Amino acid sequence: MKEANGKGNNLNKKISLLILLVILISVVIVNKSLIGNVLDKKLRKTRTLESAILEIRPVVEPKMRKLFAGKKCKYPPEEVRLLALKQEKILELWAENSEKWSLIKKYPVLAASGKAGPKLKEGDCQVPEGVYKLVLLNPNSNFHLSVKVEYPNVYDLEKAGKDKRTKLGGDIFIHGSNVSIGCLAMGDEAIEEIFYLIKLTGLKNSGIIIAPCDMRSKKVIIDKTAPSWVNELYQNIRKELDQFK
Repeated sequence: MKEANGKGNNLNKKISLLILLVILISVVIVNKSLIGNVLDKKLRKTRTLESAILEIRPVVEPKMRKLFAGKKCKYPPEEVRLLALKQEKILELWAENSEKWSLIKKYPVLAASGKAGPKLKEGDCQVPEGVYKLVLLNPNSNFHLSVKVEYPNVYDLEKAGKDKRTKLGGDIFIHGSNVSIGCLAMGDEAIEEIFYLIKLTGLKNSGIIIAPCDMRSKKVIIDKTAPSWVNELYQNIRKELDQFK
């Protein structure tokens, strides 16, 4: 009887040790996975512009060459302009060669908060409207990749001064993913193409026009509560858009 109990106790001990071993192995695997994820995020958040370009080049380069060849345009172009049409939720990509502009592609804007009308203050959730430079390529965006828009620009600051407005907000980006507050979310595939092309062309040769709607074919209705200078702003935007027909 004692021998049987002894064998039973030994068996229970072996089973307990086996269960403990399985638990330990599981913990190691989970922790290794978590550590790997943390390191991956850390590495992605410290990548350089050059490493980001190398990462997306194998996929993006052939697509862009094919796009430009189909439009019979020199690649890379001399200049790039983005036309963001808020009402239509479209971002048009235009390229210039020898003073001739060509429409290369239209991208759907997946998310952009606010309504027609310029951005007036921080926290109003508005996408700004105007003619802007592109000033930064960010390879460590929380939304894959992003391109910074020069808001507020000189015009915005001038009108804010006359209105006695302060705290205009900032950090307006064109970025990946499909969520946004005050920015233009284009999805990861689209931002890779835009990001890559702007890097090739150069920030100084790139820019964006953000309009309430496609003013080349539509008449915009100005809100009665809008500042008096908005009509002047829209005239400026319309004049710039007229180059791209």
